Amino acid sequence: MSGVKKFRIQRALGIELPGLGKPGALDNRNYPPGQHGKDHKRKLTQFGEQLREKQKLLFHYALREEQLRRFVRLAKSRQASNWIEALAGLLELRLDNIVFRLGFARSIASARQLVSHGHILVDGRRQTIGSMLVRVGSCVHLSPEAKKMVAVQQAQQNPRLGLPSYLQFSDPPSVDAGKVIVTPDLGHIPFEFNAPQVAEYYAKRGV
Repeated sequence: MSGVKKFRIQRALGIELPGLGKPGALDNRNYPPGQHGKDHKRKLTQFGEQLREKQKLLFHYALREEQLRRFVRLAKSRQASNWIEALAGLLELRLDNIVFRLGFARSIASARQLVSHGHILVDGRRQTIGSMLVRVGSCVHLSPEAKKMVAVQQAQQNPRLGLPSYLQFSDPPSVDAGKVIVTPDLGHIPFEFNAPQVAEYYAKRGV
């Protein structure tokens, strides 16, 4: 996805999404893209508001709709009474997201590439599936090859986000390995997000 498209997505949603790895989208033009974006602010319908909140999750975590639906179903099977909280935990525990939140990559898409190319180890074993769910207590670390990559080193020197409280570096001051210490929750999603709107969106669609 090009930088221009990332900016347009964030402007359309009215929010910066860290997972896209492209900060500054709203710095100069904090209005929707298009010829009349600056002068025309549409009032969203209830459906439009629900869709916008769901789209935030899709774009930040770089998911397709069916992937997000699978996570919704899994969250409901694990915690039916408060599945939206469980959904947040599942999304944050994806391996590609953990790699991003540890500062090994500047975007979730870049983190997914690191995983798919075999540059990430979980508890000492190379993993290649970005959607893998990392367990509490597991250690995620860079391969020896990845530690030498310029892009990885630059990401570590200037991480897109600070380290969240559900992670810690395994061997400080080294930042090449991190551990999941607790299950993340809604408070760990790194952007403004209306959880009830997403819950209502999927409730109406029988997911």
